[in-house]
Amino acid sequence: MPKPRIVIGVAGRIGSGKTAIAHHIQRKFGFEYLRYSIVLADWYSAHPESKTWLQEIGWQVMSSAGQRELNKRLIDRITHAGNYVVDGLRHPIDFESLKIRFEPNFYLVFVDTPAEIRFERLVDRYATLSDFHKADSHAVESNIEFLKPLATVVLRGSLPFDRLLIQADDFVTTLQRMTTDSGRTPH
Repeated sequence: MPKPRIVIGVAGRIGSGKTAIAHHIQRKFGFEYLRYSIVLADWYSAHPESKTWLQEIGWQVMSSAGQRELNKRLIDRITHAGNYVVDGLRHPIDFESLKIRFEPNFYLVFVDTPAEIRFERLVDRYATLSDFHKADSHAVESNIEFLKPLATVVLRGSLPFDRLLIQADDFVTTLQRMTTDSGRTPH
């Protein structure tokens, strides 16, 4: 019997470490990597020039009821039976779409990192704390916290980065072990 596919979504605020976690899962565990912002840029046939551009386009999609279409486009890229890690969920519709499509094998990881640590990580992108707060409070970022209570696991982004990766490793290893042991993923 083939192992069921595992799909892991990764969410968190700007600078939380979600992309690093998703890439780590990709490299260490052989998951295919997908990112909402790449799907969004492809949809608009553009190459994102900046985080600001992505936020503006993302907000246009979200505020015009296009979030379901964005999710359809992302899900259409999950084309084979392998495992996937999806980076950058920003809205409960993202969770709902992936959960409905991949139930019972979809899991949400939320990376919860304090603002001061996130700013330190992004100081080269945002010149001032005010610039960081402006980006972090953009309307497209407003629904991220609604994903935290939906998460299968919340990773503590306040830990040193190597310990954050260990949390992710433990979670994925547990999923894989339970999948192998039972022939299906747990819930």
